Amino acid sequence: MLTIFFKEINTFFSSLIGYIVIGVFLAILGLVMFVFPDTSLLNYNYATLDQLFDIAPMVFVFLIPAVTMRSFAEETQAGTIELLATRPLTDLQIVLGKFFACLALAVFALLPTLLYYITVYQLGSPKGNLDSGAIIGSYLGLMALAAAFVAIGVFASSITSHQIASFVMAVFLCFLVHWGFMFLSSMPIFVGKVDDIVQMLGIDYHYTSISRGVIDTRDVVYFVSIIGVFVAMTVTALERRKW
Repeated sequence: MLTIFFKEINTFFSSLIGYIVIGVFLAILGLVMFVFPDTSLLNYNYATLDQLFDIAPMVFVFLIPAVTMRSFAEETQAGTIELLATRPLTDLQIVLGKFFACLALAVFALLPTLLYYITVYQLGSPKGNLDSGAIIGSYLGLMALAAAFVAIGVFASSITSHQIASFVMAVFLCFLVHWGFMFLSSMPIFVGKVDDIVQMLGIDYHYTSISRGVIDTRDVVYFVSIIGVFVAMTVTALERRKW
């Protein structure tokens, strides 16, 4: 599994993929937080990083599928998936190697945003007037969100040999799992009856919960379940070649 992991990481950073992903992610967040007047924290009367954690999921919906779309689709298209299968690795190890490599790239993209935290910390009046607990929770929520999106993206890549098709499918699934249940819960048939339950099926509900700074075991179980389900589906998709 480590061999696959380091191979994928090397592929990301030996080409422009890794640098483009991190650069675009930081550029968008920088514009939202410091340039656009409607969201710039310089126009706020209090120190906050809410803009970062509000916009990051929207950016991840497109950036993470862009990272994962080549995971298996490229291997299938190039015919190297069979070569990969001849290595002394199980399908689960292959999937986890690619999963953790893509997740590592997402975490690398998040690390520079700590500079935004330091900036807001210094701008606070008094200095350091921030809800650090909520910020830590929000970062944990973002990493859990990234892991869920990576699992979805890797699955989308495993069921098609076309990278563009994989990207489109992953974007759709990420959007559906994140916001789809929230929109579904607002339908008249659910409002006032089971709308809360429907919302709890979506990622947005649990991401918002973690972002408050309180780690609830229900949220942890939810993210682990989502990741586990899509990883299992990816392994099943790889096993199709043996059927």
